[in-house]
Amino acid sequence: MILYFAFASCFLCLATANCVGGSTENERKPYIVYMGEVPENGARISAMDEHHNLLLKAVGDEDLARESKIYSYRKSINGFAAWLLPDEAKRLSEEDGVASVFENTKRKLLTTRSWDFLGVTESSNNIHGSVESNIIVGLMDTGIWPESPSFNDAGYGPPPATWKGKCDKGANFTGCNNKVIGARYYHLEDFSGGPDEPTPVDTDGHGTHTASTAAGIPVKGSSLNGIAKGTARGGVPSARIAMYKVCWSEGCSDMDVLAAFDDAIADGVDLISLSLGGDSTGYFNDSVAIGAFHAMRKGILTSCAGGNGGPTLETVINVAPWILTVAASSIDRQFISTIKLGDGTITSGFGINTFSMKNKMYPFTDGAHATNVTGDFYYGNISACDSGTLDKDKVKGKIVYCLGVSGQDDSIRMLDGAGTIMAIDELTDHYSLALIPATVVVRSKNGDKLDRYINSTKNPEAVIYKTRTVHMDAPFVASFSSRGPQLTNRNILKPDVTAPGLNILGAYTQLTSITGDPTDRRYSAFNIMSGTSMSCPHASAAAAYVKSFHPDWSPAAIKSALMTTATPMKIKDEFEELSSGSGQINPTRAVNPGLIYDINESSYISFLCKEGYNRTTIGLLIRGKHKYNCSSFKPALGFDGLNYPSMHIHLSGTESRISAVFYRTVTNVGGENLEIKAKVTAPKELSIAVIPKTMKFKRKHQKKSFKVSVKGGSMKNGTDILSATLEWRSNKGHSVKSPIVVFKQHHRFDFDHDGEVVGDNLSNSGTGGGGFGSDAALVKPLLAAAGNPRVSNACGFGFCWDCG
Repeated sequence: MILYFAFASCFLCLATANCVGGSTENERKPYIVYMGEVPENGARISAMDEHHNLLLKAVGDEDLARESKIYSYRKSINGFAAWLLPDEAKRLSEEDGVASVFENTKRKLLTTRSWDFLGVTESSNNIHGSVESNIIVGLMDTGIWPESPSFNDAGYGPPPATWKGKCDKGANFTGCNNKVIGARYYHLEDFSGGPDEPTPVDTDGHGTHTASTAAGIPVKGSSLNGIAKGTARGGVPSARIAMYKVCWSEGCSDMDVLAAFDDAIADGVDLISLSLGGDSTGYFNDSVAIGAFHAMRKGILTSCAGGNGGPTLETVINVAPWILTVAASSIDRQFISTIKLGDGTITSGFGINTFSMKNKMYPFTDGAHATNVTGDFYYGNISACDSGTLDKDKVKGKIVYCLGVSGQDDSIRMLDGAGTIMAIDELTDHYSLALIPATVVVRSKNGDKLDRYINSTKNPEAVIYKTRTVHMDAPFVASFSSRGPQLTNRNILKPDVTAPGLNILGAYTQLTSITGDPTDRRYSAFNIMSGTSMSCPHASAAAAYVKSFHPDWSPAAIKSALMTTATPMKIKDEFEELSSGSGQINPTRAVNPGLIYDINESSYISFLCKEGYNRTTIGLLIRGKHKYNCSSFKPALGFDGLNYPSMHIHLSGTESRISAVFYRTVTNVGGENLEIKAKVTAPKELSIAVIPKTMKFKRKHQKKSFKVSVKGGSMKNGTDILSATLEWRSNKGHSVKSPIVVFKQHHRFDFDHDGEVVGDNLSNSGTGGGGFGSDAALVKPLLAAAGNPRVSNACGFGFCWDCG
């Protein structure tokens, strides 16, 4: 698995181990040894002995075995983490009781008005608050700032009787209350030498933001320095919060994530939300997929961010079918800053500018007029105002016009500049906070006008006004949101749904500035952030909202309700369903979906059997008194082998014709005497038959099965996707929709069960892995429709929690 964050420069070397620099064969690294489910007899203490004996067998020394073990998982998940050499890890992987062994990696974070936009009003929360207060939302993130007004526990009773968790102590952490009922931290590697301290408190802001988005109480007058002012609240504001801190300055470690899952399941959370992720790999070489599988077995749905790798195709992550995978979309709010020039011209830029400039006008210049011509000149782009290219005397007190967005705000601040206007070719749909007054313009739209004004005026002047909010058409999928198809199982459509993740106001920690820059003196109780990190807690809260009405529904039933009632995107890009899945969540409709596509544990096992997992892995997953293998389960039927609410056909470039049959079973949750009729909307290239076309349910919870046959000729050159919809309409007004997507592959790039890359890479050059031309080309139809030109993905791998 590719690391998003590197490990510390030197691994901890055990006193009795050989650590040889530069040789991976002799370097101990942390591995996770996954052994499936804890045995039915509950022999958890003996499980620790089993872990030690396995480790002893692999390393061959009693003392080294004890020193090598980092942690034992022994509540729901069976396994351990240990410092191993590659050959020791290989030997352990060959043991009968071991399902998989994989190297610990560091995952990254995938980082008000939104709930009203989704149709969940504050009054609807108030009506259902007493039931909602028994729901516990578990989040795995950077910790929490419990002193935020979003987590005030006034009016709350004690935690639900089902709660078995705890509240860890630590630096700057004031403790839990009846709103934040649990807070744990996980850092199984040594803290020594790093900037982090052992505490559940949030020093980053990301975890506080996601927790408030999911379950923060209503806070009137919330804003970021007056921007986006309103009532900030979570989707289930009466629910309780349990925070599991697994993310630190160096990232989010697999072994910490797995330990948090093990505890969260035992603690009694009702739902788990993760705004983090790593590269796609085999299901049981993935800490999130493993943890979510064990949560599913206990009736807990796991909701995950789908990744910030868009708009490139094949970038979606957290794709196990028992996970709710969430893309990011917009709400109908945009932030602009007015620019006024000395000649009276008024134009505008985009971004979040929290500053109010004191003077009416400031001298206005650009890189060419402020060039550093002294001996201290550094190589760089003068027009881009690169560090070292500008003269302090020519910048001090002025607003500087620069090409591109590359941290010029910091450079100009160091030169005592008053502000900056940055010009780019195409505007992003998400914004970063600057360290000085700043805004972003599009060169072709108004940037060139500013350039001409500077070069044609003797004493050019300008001022940048504080950001204000304007309306825009929505929703559309954010440019950074990862797209499908997924790499682990090509015939399961991912992402599942989309939710607001673009410029979201949420609670924030007081232990860091709003930019995270230690020299920034702006602190706020709320901040604006973008990423699938922000969309994930929206979907998590929507799932919790549905569960509060239907506490007996399975994780798959809740997921189905959210998918089949989702709202189609108002503004579509070229690969709509690969961007948005079933559409944007509609929580109020999901409470009464009419039908659900349910999936139980046995069905997932049958699916895994169809995927080729062996009897050893299956047996470990469902440990019991009897030996299990795939012949013990009903064979998975159809093209995808799973009762999934969406249908996806993935063709390789060599396949000429379309032919697939999907078998589905729906459960009636719409009441007695429900009658449904199928309606198919499809392009002329597809022939879709639904058998039977009509079904009648006499009683609630009755099940009925049907099949969908999809046929078509070869897809024309230039056609990469064909989209259709199956809609079941009921006599009681329900509309239950499932997307049917056919996608033609231009190259082959998959993962086997061990997470290794297989297949041929035949992608076109310069496509970023999609084989469909430039990334920007995928979203330009969307940009034109929105009247808001946007670039693909401006988030890099620097300090960018707010981008994801």
